[in-house]
Amino acid sequence: MGFKSIVSQKKYWKSVVILGLIFAVLYNLISILFEYGGFAFEAYYNDHIAGDKWPRYVLAQIGAALFYGLIVSYGQFRSKEKREENSDN
Repeated sequence: MGFKSIVSQKKYWKSVVILGLIFAVLYNLISILFEYGGFAFEAYYNDHIAGDKWPRYVLAQIGAALFYGLIVSYGQFRSKEKREENSDN
C-alpha cells in the first residue's frame, strides 16, 4: 500500500478531520493560557477574531488543522501498514 492507497481511504480523511479539530481546539486553548495567563476568551476574541480579523483567523486555523491532520494521520496509517507487512513475513 502506498501514498495513493492511503489517501484514497475514507478512514484516512475522517482521521484527518478529527485530529485537525482536536489540534485546533487544544492549540487555541493553550494559546489563550500562555498569552493571557488564564481563560480570557473575551480578550482572545477581541485580539484575534473581532472585526475584520475573523476571515484570516478562520483560514489560518483551518489550514493549520488540515496540515497537522494530514501529516499525523498519514504517519499513523503508514506505520500501521508497516506493522501489518512485518507481521505477514
